[in-house]
Amino acid sequence: MSSFKVFEIAGSGLSAQSVRLNTVASNLANADSVSGDPNTVYKARHPVFQAVHAAVGAHAQGQQAGAAVRVTGIVESNAPPTVRNDPGNPLADAQGNVYAPNVNVIEEMTDMISASRAYQNDVEVMSTAKDLMLATLKLGS
Repeated sequence: MSSFKVFEIAGSGLSAQSVRLNTVASNLANADSVSGDPNTVYKARHPVFQAVHAAVGAHAQGQQAGAAVRVTGIVESNAPPTVRNDPGNPLADAQGNVYAPNVNVIEEMTDMISASRAYQNDVEVMSTAKDLMLATLKLGS
């Protein structure tokens, strides 16, 4: 396995965590939005990750083995929206209800902290790999 493969693996993790952070930001930005129709209200979104492993026989075929993380999609939550009675709201329906997104701000903040730490860990892996490669190069001089 190439020494540079660690950068590809950590880079795929950085990319995946970046998508995760962006979806959390979108969820938090829309947490206070309301709608007069439960079908058009914002629904929380979450990325779906997939671990990608190279084929077991990759070396036999002359290919490099490796791994990565891939975002296979972003799914919307199926949780029902929160119903609030607010007859004075211009978006209220005939019963005076407005519908708020199914975004749990505490869960989103926890997810943001987790994604941020995972991102930082991937950056640290890349930094450590770079330092080790530089130290290896210095051994020859």
